[in-house]
Amino acid sequence: MSDLATPEDRIARVRDFNRFYTRRIGVLGERLLDTKFSLAESRLLWELAHRDATTGSELSRELQLDAGYLSRLLGSFKERGLVKATRSKDDARHLHVSLTAAGRRAYAPLDERTHAQITALLARLTEAEQQRLLRAMTQVRRLLDDEAAPTPALLLRSHRPGDIGWVVARHGALYAREYGWDMTFEALVARIAADFIDRYDPKREACWIAERDGEPVGSVFLVQARDDAGQAVDGVAQLRMLLVEPEARGLGLGARLVDECERYARHAGYRKITLWTNSILTAARGIYAKAGYVLIASESHHSFGHELVAETWEMSLD
Repeated sequence: MSDLATPEDRIARVRDFNRFYTRRIGVLGERLLDTKFSLAESRLLWELAHRDATTGSELSRELQLDAGYLSRLLGSFKERGLVKATRSKDDARHLHVSLTAAGRRAYAPLDERTHAQITALLARLTEAEQQRLLRAMTQVRRLLDDEAAPTPALLLRSHRPGDIGWVVARHGALYAREYGWDMTFEALVARIAADFIDRYDPKREACWIAERDGEPVGSVFLVQARDDAGQAVDGVAQLRMLLVEPEARGLGLGARLVDECERYARHAGYRKITLWTNSILTAARGIYAKAGYVLIASESHHSFGHELVAETWEMSLD
């Protein structure tokens, strides 16, 4: 979806996806998967098939169905011999509902057809495409489900093929969207990233890619600092290209990435870490200050289509 899409565009796209998905899984017809059950009846059968016994109120809450409508569905099932109701041993006021043997036999073909349909859908996709689909489904559910599972853990790993291109692309896209910077900033990031690959020394330099649900959501690099002539500055490391995707902000990821750089620099024997940033990047500056970096120099400049104030920050590791 384009970052510039209007609210109406976004609504239309969500509705279009809903139409596509309901067609794909076959719920637009009067009966689901060519069975004798409607979508609501099929959902109710599924819940009953996966519970030993439950109450009407529990089913109403789980399925988000009106109590009266649910009562009519259960009454229809009872007339067909698909469900039975028994008094609770703990509280005679409560009726426990469960499937009969006939109800389980009626559910079996629906379960088998659903399994076969999903198997066929996945069979059309490669392994990589299946993984992308499952991650996308997880993300949709996490965004829309008020009771979704807790935010998945963030994984930090080293770079691998494809990551550097992602770093360049996301810097270009995010800084254009959030600060209005032009493509010369993306070009700068591309040069820095290319230099990292060309000069990479695994004993002295590192890159961390942060992942959530298998998707990259952040990055940072620690490299050997160099002077204007491109010569290595002895004992000085440089933190570069700190990035956190909007959906991963507020989780402490930026601080965690910066901490990893300090930990690595100490282990590698550096005596100081330096970094270059701009005063407009207030969130990043806050992370640096909290981690113990000190602002040592600033200078106005015109770059990336804007008047900016460049800043140099340092942390002593002695």
